[in-house]
Amino acid sequence: MHLTGGPPAALPGDAPADEGLVDCTVVIVTYNSATEIGGVLDGLPTAATRLRLRVLVVDNDSADDTAAVVSRYPDARFMPAGGNLGYAAAINLGRGHLAGSGALLVLNPDMRLAPHSIDRLIEALNEPGVGAAVPRILDRTGALYPSRRREPSLTRALGDALLGKHWPGRPHWLSEMVWAAEEYEHPVATDWATGAALAIRAEADRAVGEWDDVRFFLYSEETDYSRRLRDAGWTIRYTPHAVVTHHGGGSGEGPELFALNEVNRVRYYEKHHGRFAAGAFRLVVIVNSLLRYTRPASRRALRALVSRRRWSALPGRYP
Repeated sequence: MHLTGGPPAALPGDAPADEGLVDCTVVIVTYNSATEIGGVLDGLPTAATRLRLRVLVVDNDSADDTAAVVSRYPDARFMPAGGNLGYAAAINLGRGHLAGSGALLVLNPDMRLAPHSIDRLIEALNEPGVGAAVPRILDRTGALYPSRRREPSLTRALGDALLGKHWPGRPHWLSEMVWAAEEYEHPVATDWATGAALAIRAEADRAVGEWDDVRFFLYSEETDYSRRLRDAGWTIRYTPHAVVTHHGGGSGEGPELFALNEVNRVRYYEKHHGRFAAGAFRLVVIVNSLLRYTRPASRRALRALVSRRRWSALPGRYP
């Protein structure tokens, strides 16, 4: 990894390389991430051995020692967001510093980067038509995490509600999740993937524009952004030779956030299919919560789903 020195190679379609350019701007969004952020920053040099990086840590008003930890890394810039603005809004703040960058890499603070993982993601962006690249994700035990997703639909939501993790090899129209392990062995186009690690070509970023931080404080923002990428003619490339480990818990957890996740699934569907179709989708998501009613998180989600008036009480800032 280089933060100063000779000029980087330009990605096709971008401005010619010069002394002011970097290959990639890394945006890491933090919220009370003091125990996690050092691990991802430690991994950058071996993950990006051939690249010049600009590293931005956009902080959503952490109350812990996140700022102090980041200060130990002179090549990382700490950027206070001025409040807890959410994941999408923090990414948008980072996007404001992409000038002269060939790519944007969005990372959760609880990611651990395998050697050359960033190198390989940026290499994938050199393929014609590829606007974004996502890595193979492992969980903290080293097992494959099924990170690839299909475009949400009524039948896929119903299949996931009724079957959950059962029958992982079921037809693609019965699950939003790509479950089968063999589907993660080769590079392939994917509709979208978890936004914990996402590399975006600068040209594609300019074409798509800002992330929707009005509807999506947290969750479904990557679903929406990926759809807009595809609608603009770009491919999202799953890149299995780029490996990262997700330690989990970097953005928090609990019933309130689970409820937000379920509500934002409905918000996403309404944005792209209209309120009538989203009503049917919402019923399916309600069925999902009813079938898992013994779980506190599902009970909280159900209360939010049955009354739109409760949506405004969830984390975020909505019109």
